[in-house]
Parts: sequence; C-alpha cells; structure tokens
Amino acid sequence: MSISYYQIDSFASELFAGNPAGVCLLPAFPVNDVMQKIAAENRHSETAFVVARADGDFDLRWFTPVVEDDLCGHATLAAAYALSLRGHGIWPVRFHTVSGLLTVNRHHDRRDRERFEMDFPSRPAVSCEIPTGLLSALGLEMAEVMRGTRDFLIVANHAGIVRNLKPDIAALANIDMGIGGAIITAAGENDVDYVCRFFAPSEGIDEDPGTGSIQCTLAPYWAGRTGKQTFRVQQLSSRGARMLCTLVGDRVKIAGEAKLYLEGTINI
Repeated sequence: MSISYYQIDSFASELFAGNPAGVCLLPAFPVNDVMQKIAAENRHSETAFVVARADGDFDLRWFTPVVEDDLCGHATLAAAYALSLRGHGIWPVRFHTVSGLLTVNRHHDRRDRERFEMDFPSRPAVSCEIPTGLLSALGLEMAEVMRGTRDFLIVANHAGIVRNLKPDIAALANIDMGIGGAIITAAGENDVDYVCRFFAPSEGIDEDPGTGSIQCTLAPYWAGRTGKQTFRVQQLSSRGARMLCTLVGDRVKIAGEAKLYLEGTINI
C-alpha cells in the first residue's frame, strides 16, 4: 500500500515552529494496528488519517504514538492544509470524527497570509478533586485545579510560572488521567490574552508543542473569568505556538497558520 503523506507545522507562521503533525491521505482506513504503527514510526504527537467520503466530506482519525485520540486540533488543521495543497476547493472542509462533525475554513488576511479556522466543541472545566501527586509532579505547591471532558486544567498565578515549569514527566505519567493530560494556564502578557502548556505522557506526549484541542477547555474558562469571547493565545513550549480562539455558544473557533515541511509517500 502506498499512502500520500505530509508533515506540516501547525500553529506556526514559519517552519520549525508550532506543532508538527503527520497527515496520511488514504482511500480507506487500514486496520487500527497499522495506523498505530505508522503514528509510532512518525513520532509526532499526533498523526491524522483522512479518508474521502462519497458525499464530498472526509472521515478523520488521530493517533498519538501510543493511543488513538478523541480530539486533536493541530493535526486537524494540518489535514485541512494538506487538502488545500492538493487543490480541495470546497470550504469549509467537513471532517466526521469520534467527536462529531468538525469543520475547517480557510481565510486570507490583508497581507494575503492563509489562516485556517477550526470549529470545535466547547469542553468547559468543572471543579474536581485534585489527583494525588498531580501538583507535585508539575512542580507546583498550590493552584486551582479543574477538569474538562478529557483534561485537567491547572491555573497558575502568572505567565512566568507556566513558562518556567519543569514537571517530573515520569511522575506525571504514573497519575491516572485517562486518555487526557494536564493543561497549565495563566493570564498572558503584552499582546497575549492567556498562555498555556500541555503535558500528556500517558498518551505518549511528554509535552505537546501547540495544542488546539485544549482551547476547547481554555476558551470557556477565560471567557467566564474575563467576560471576553476572543483570545490571542500563546503556547509556551520550546517550539512556541500561537492561535486565535473565539467562544461562540457551545463551540470554539480555533484559528492558526500552517507550513509544509515534507511531502512524500509511505510504503507498507
């Protein structure tokens, strides 16, 4: 089998920034074991598998190096970008996923920069018990902790704490967080409304460089705290990532740029 393959840096205005994602375009999904092995071989935090439907829509699945994921932003953006490179002409593109119908639209700004805007479900966080060892594994003594549909949300006092955090990844991996991980956030600085980082070692992702799915929890949290609906977001990973998020009812719009790094063929 020959698979059209793309490696794309999502949430980045230039190469070697944002979050790399693999995108496989196929006529049909292989068996799960094959997709999992491809994702493990790619070693990106996520690989997207995209299959065209007869109605013009697409089926979409995401795999980390160790599990199938239930929602991924940067690989969805990368999938839409890969389709645009192949001349897909119907926008917004519609992806059918385990998390429902997700759409991605394409826009150009005044400087003709291309931006992709995803429409994702809101996943507000609620109060919860703090898992034993979570804060100490993150290197924190005290923090507000909540939980969304999938991830724990930890709110720090200022952006410097988020930036300088050095978690114990091995300890974090031993905490039962299900399929999710730990989002760390704080109010932003300068032109940024809030900052964040994301750790999900149980999914095979020690730290994700740029994460769209966590904005489904972050945007409603910061909307409730600030009264705003639109946010300029910076993810403070070593690669760095920026996105624009807007809360619209029970949906979150997540917009960012993307850059093609590699195009080729996987032969299995």
